[in-house]
Amino acid sequence: MPHRAHLFSLRLAHAFREACIDQPYNSRRFLRDLMAGVTVGIIAIPLAMALAIASGVAPQYGLYTAFIAGFIIALTGGSRFSVSGPTAAFVVILYPIAQSYGLGGLLLATLMSGVLLIVMALMRLGRFIEYIPESVTLGFTGGIAVVIATLQVKDFFGLSVESMPEHYWDKLAVLAQNLPALDSMSALVAVVTLVVMLLWPRLKTPVPPHLPAVIIGSLLAAWLNANGAAVDTIGSRFSYLLPGGGVGAGIPPFLPEFSWPWQQADVNGNPLGFSWSMVRELLPAAFAIAMLGAIESLLCAVVLDGMTGKRHSANSELMGQGLGNIIVPFFGGITATAAIARSAANYRAGAESPVAAMIHALVVLLALVSLAGVLAYLPMPAMASLLIMVAWNMSEAPKAVHLLKTAPRSDVLVFLTCFSLTVALDMVIAITTGVLLAAVLFMREMAEMTKVTDITTGKRVSDENLPSGWKVFKINGPLFFAAADRIFGELAELSRNVDGFILYMDGVTVLDAGGLSALNKLVATCQNNGTRIVIADLQSQPQRTLARGGLGPVDGVLQFTSSLREALALPLSSIAPQSSSPSEPNSVHIGPN
Repeated sequence: MPHRAHLFSLRLAHAFREACIDQPYNSRRFLRDLMAGVTVGIIAIPLAMALAIASGVAPQYGLYTAFIAGFIIALTGGSRFSVSGPTAAFVVILYPIAQSYGLGGLLLATLMSGVLLIVMALMRLGRFIEYIPESVTLGFTGGIAVVIATLQVKDFFGLSVESMPEHYWDKLAVLAQNLPALDSMSALVAVVTLVVMLLWPRLKTPVPPHLPAVIIGSLLAAWLNANGAAVDTIGSRFSYLLPGGGVGAGIPPFLPEFSWPWQQADVNGNPLGFSWSMVRELLPAAFAIAMLGAIESLLCAVVLDGMTGKRHSANSELMGQGLGNIIVPFFGGITATAAIARSAANYRAGAESPVAAMIHALVVLLALVSLAGVLAYLPMPAMASLLIMVAWNMSEAPKAVHLLKTAPRSDVLVFLTCFSLTVALDMVIAITTGVLLAAVLFMREMAEMTKVTDITTGKRVSDENLPSGWKVFKINGPLFFAAADRIFGELAELSRNVDGFILYMDGVTVLDAGGLSALNKLVATCQNNGTRIVIADLQSQPQRTLARGGLGPVDGVLQFTSSLREALALPLSSIAPQSSSPSEPNSVHIGPN
């Protein structure tokens, strides 16, 4: 399929059809998908648990997300190599929802975000995500990384903090107050885990660093606990109800059951309940989840396109993401989107099609039902170290530093604004402000690029017989609302004492409604002053704008030519200027061109 066909296409299971149905799918390709899926599945198990904990819910809900949403999105989406599940980017949105509304509120917000993603796909909004500037993306991902790392300080040092405040600066104050009471054994496990993750890549093995790091951290924690320490683990922190009564430690070794999201517990442990007032309260959060999910999943798809040379279908990917997030809350799963690190690992492990991501989901499912007892020994400090490393990777700090050093001031301002607002206030406010600020600064720069120049004495004009009292002005740049008033105001001043002038507009590619209005004012002013205008060499878009606006030739005032040469060949000296009454400054002819 040609690249352009992917821009606005919407086809359910686009990537699966393209990779497995539209072209032969044989046993060799399946074996490559199998190896990649197993590899990524093993990577995803501790990550899914850690990200669920960071989001404010029990670790099994991260596993539910990875294998249910991960399978559905891979099957129905539009990106061939994307692997979906819980991601670090959502932590700053999901954690406050979980703290305020409990698991039930989080699942209901996820369901609502899935519906919004479907709407975005049906409206073919997939490619509009590309209009978000890199300075905005780096700003909010860097801010998210700082917030995630801050939230891990509690478990990294084994601090006894019952609950974290809502605002970032209050979080820092609480952590600082409790830091003197850190648990040295927990800190030791966290540091060892982090050091292993940092040093492991030097061995240049295919094994991802967080797996040996978590295993070594778990063994160290088990040894310390056996010798009288109290390092917190998944089993000591979390519990579940057994089917026959009683309580089990860690995560339940059985599949989730179907349940309405609003029947899950609120922050007080009671069923959340469904009401339109609750929907209205959660709608801003759901919109934030949908926007971030769209941005993350499509950025991941773009990155994979660059790695693989393939092309994703943006709207089909949004459709898959929406379906996954609609279905997964009914089985206890939290918000899912494509994860860049896991998706890149999937491709590097040899994936051929979305089947690899489906196998990854089945590996997570297998781990849930067969390894739940082992997973209960994972220490919380090791999980905190894992998330700090995830935060560092998602921050793209080297790229952010490069932007600060080399980018224009406007991009630096947008980055710093978006970063600061994400940390201090809210990611939705940060993205909205960042995009608006970037747009305004871009318009200012574009407006400053638009210039008007007197080329009367230029070689191209002076070789012609331009009559006395006439000038030639050239406009370069877009004539949109931010530039048009200034440019045509300058022209009005420059043409004050002339009989007429040629307006050479071959360098004007855009003329919007604001530019048309300013041009009308200039024509009215020239008509009032008895000055004639000849507009030469209009490009196609300005021509269409003038035709739609009904601005055509006006006898004795305004004339159009197809080129500057044709304008200069007109009998300009024989054209008598016409003055109109000062009481009729707006008597410009507006009619069919």
